[in-house]
Amino acid sequence: MTIRAIEWASGKIRLLDQSRLPWEEVFLELEDYREVAAAIKEMRIRGAPAIGIAAAYAMALGAQAIEAKSREEFLVKLSTVSQALRATRPTAANLFWAIDRMNRMAEVGEDVTQIKSALLHEAQRMEKENEEAHTKLSQYGAELVRDGFAIMTHCNTGALATAGYGTALGVIRAAKEQGKKLHVLVTETRPLLQGARLTTWELAKYNIPFTLIADTMTGHFLSRGKIDCVILGADRIAANGDFANKIGTYNIAVLAMENGVPFYVAAPSSTIDLSLSSGDEIPIEERRAEEVTHIEGIAIAPLGVEAANPAFDITPHYYVSAIITEKGVIREPYEMRLRRLFM
Repeated sequence: MTIRAIEWASGKIRLLDQSRLPWEEVFLELEDYREVAAAIKEMRIRGAPAIGIAAAYAMALGAQAIEAKSREEFLVKLSTVSQALRATRPTAANLFWAIDRMNRMAEVGEDVTQIKSALLHEAQRMEKENEEAHTKLSQYGAELVRDGFAIMTHCNTGALATAGYGTALGVIRAAKEQGKKLHVLVTETRPLLQGARLTTWELAKYNIPFTLIADTMTGHFLSRGKIDCVILGADRIAANGDFANKIGTYNIAVLAMENGVPFYVAAPSSTIDLSLSSGDEIPIEERRAEEVTHIEGIAIAPLGVEAANPAFDITPHYYVSAIITEKGVIREPYEMRLRRLFM
């Protein structure tokens, strides 16, 4: 089945509101780029690849509304759109990759009408490329999965997070489509419960068997020989293979290595940021404390409690067994082999 997290429809951006899942499937029709920026910040659309596609379409949407007498005036006004989108979330590389690609397309346009048309076509091209990349990535990754595997995954990395086939969850889908019997252990993924709310919702639709576990149970299951591999996604991968992913990923990586469990990262090349030498340079988003102290608006801690809420953590490359991309499966030495992907 096909899940469409985002699409361009009749001059609007149509989003599946992920903050309402799994209780109800609500679609938002957005007509202003500022609405899209707010949806990204509020995680109504989320997942690094999906954020990138949302930003590309938001650039096209914002461009359509610009009134300008000259190409130069248009580009100045378009920069306001791109700056608003850049300010939404700091960690995911795909967001900035998409905005930069759209800006380059705008720069080569000869007049306002041509640029507006070119930006929409570029966003649509990016969405198609995104889906093709994830399908290829998933096929490569499925070769690492054997029949009967129990797989642990963290956060949500399916169609909802990618506006395509999926990354880590795409690998699991592809393995299942090859006829392999699988069982997935899904971490709840505190504090916003993307695993409990979203990954379980997707796996149920794909008819893939799964068990939901609390984040604090990962060591228990990894240490008891019940997991054959860990597969999860990434929001940004540095040149040396260090990567940022949903908070809690580092814990799983350390425990996986301690217990001899292969640990795979699945991400498209648009998630790789060769301008950063290591994970130390990846910016970590700090979100509202209320996401920790409340669940669905209900307080689970005393009022006034201070809470830290980094949305991501950094996992060093030496914990990673392989990085799965649409260009193949990459192993150590990561820096040399990641750079080769872009030659």
